[in-house]
Amino acid sequence: MLCAAAAIALVGALSQGTLSIPAMDALQLLLRPEESTASEVIHHLRLPRALAAFAAGGLLAVAGALMQVLLRNPLADPFILGISGGSAVGALGAMLLGLSAALVDLGAFVGALVSILLVFAVASRDLVRVQMSGPVDASPRLLLTGVVLAAGWSALITLILTLAPQAQIRGMLFWLMGDVSGADSYTTALLALLAVLVIVYPVARELNVMLRGETLAQALGVPVARVRNIVYFAASLATAFAVTTTGTVGFVGLIVPHALRIVIGNDQRMLLPACAVAGGTLLLIADTVARMAIAPQQLPVGVITALVGVPTFMWLLLRGGRRA
Repeated sequence: MLCAAAAIALVGALSQGTLSIPAMDALQLLLRPEESTASEVIHHLRLPRALAAFAAGGLLAVAGALMQVLLRNPLADPFILGISGGSAVGALGAMLLGLSAALVDLGAFVGALVSILLVFAVASRDLVRVQMSGPVDASPRLLLTGVVLAAGWSALITLILTLAPQAQIRGMLFWLMGDVSGADSYTTALLALLAVLVIVYPVARELNVMLRGETLAQALGVPVARVRNIVYFAASLATAFAVTTTGTVGFVGLIVPHALRIVIGNDQRMLLPACAVAGGTLLLIADTVARMAIAPQQLPVGVITALVGVPTFMWLLLRGGRRA
């Protein structure tokens, strides 16, 4: 069902826009390109953007599911750990210097890696404590580190926006709110999504055990330190690639895993692939709405995900409270 929804969302993204193309014609042009304006629009404008949105949404959803398992906290999200803030600082710094689009993406990726290394240094210390003194829950320290790091990145973002020329501020704000219009390269993001799934799927059974606590997991023979290293690195890498592709898009990594757990449960062997498809579909639909809402102008896709994510997450919280 998720794959069918993704296919329908893709056809809708290819057919809807300033130039409206019937869905069947769009599908035919997708499979058999020809010399026409509609074919050019589909293959050079809409298809790269749609696939980039799908890949970024899948990466964010998988990263969110992994971090919620890793920290055993339902509010854990890739952005809470400050990774998106580091990417924003790197990208906005490159924009402020007037560098090319490729160097802006590189700056975003470097900023994400700096955040990964800073938080991973804290995780490494806690892993040493686990090995030397027995099971230690590092989740609170990791969450606090991410919150403090995100606050620091936010201050730097404000400083960059203050120093930026008036002509650059609009582009910077669009990037901060999530913008898929400049994502003309999708191959790297799709390969990153596939690589992350290949990395984490072999430890999905161990993640199911770790949901019951690291002490029990170690007693049952799960190599907690190794699994945490793998999962944390994969989640951080997924977030970095997503942010460099579409900018900072929120709530996808938070609400998609929650919603899927209600339907299919919390078995990571099913949840992780489902998050990849559902997250990509959600961001693809949100980007289509962002293009169509006030056409010919375009909204940042992060605005759409926030408008959908906030009430959805509140409903999930109220539903969970009633069940408890």
